[in-house]
Amino acid sequence: MNASLPQLRIALLLGVASVLATLALFPYMLALKPGALELVSAMLGVPPIALIAFQALQNGLLYFLLAWAGLKLGAPLGLGAPWLGAWLYRRPRPSTASWWQAAALGALAAGAILGAIALFGTPLGESTPAQTPAAWKGLLASSYGGIVEEVGLRVFVMGGLAWLLARTTDGAPRTWVMIAAIIAAALLFGLGHLPAAAQLGPLTAAIVTRVIAYNALAGLVFGALYWKRGLEHAVLAHFCADLVLHVAAPLAQA
Repeated sequence: MNASLPQLRIALLLGVASVLATLALFPYMLALKPGALELVSAMLGVPPIALIAFQALQNGLLYFLLAWAGLKLGAPLGLGAPWLGAWLYRRPRPSTASWWQAAALGALAAGAILGAIALFGTPLGESTPAQTPAAWKGLLASSYGGIVEEVGLRVFVMGGLAWLLARTTDGAPRTWVMIAAIIAAALLFGLGHLPAAAQLGPLTAAIVTRVIAYNALAGLVFGALYWKRGLEHAVLAHFCADLVLHVAAPLAQA
């Protein structure tokens, strides 16, 4: 069998999952920015449903390519999606799994973020209008972070950075290489949330710091799980973190 086929088939599956996760994100995003879709639709002369479909398919193609590249680069370093590979190829499942640990770590990371918000302030700015989407919309949106963001930040960015850093040694997955890649990907994960924050209010130095720090904190947890347990554990942790932030926290405040 061609050695690249496992990565290709897993990447295809992740690309399809990214399409579905993007579609699931729209109710949440439209609740945050009411009328935005209709405005863009009127400007472009394209029906809203067509815009949604285009965005979902575009994300599916993009994250399929990112997943394929990241999986190929990370495979020599022991990074990948072992459980998906076992399922797709009917191979023995990995001998170790810590699903409850991954879920708990994700929830704890979200709890740490909520604690930081209570101590240091919201990452959205005090003047930002409070718009909390319904819990069911937060539930749907949680799949986006777990799938799309993990493919982009952990599989592609972290895997690519680890591969580059390993070129400076003997190509082995040395501990310092993986830690450096985890930290760099976590910081980029935080930076990647700045455009969304900018749409909700002006970016001040304090808000930029909070957005990066809060998200990087969670990114360190997800990156460590990707390294030690595989993509599936990182996805579960991210999903559980978003459940706390976008479902449990809003329900508690209701």
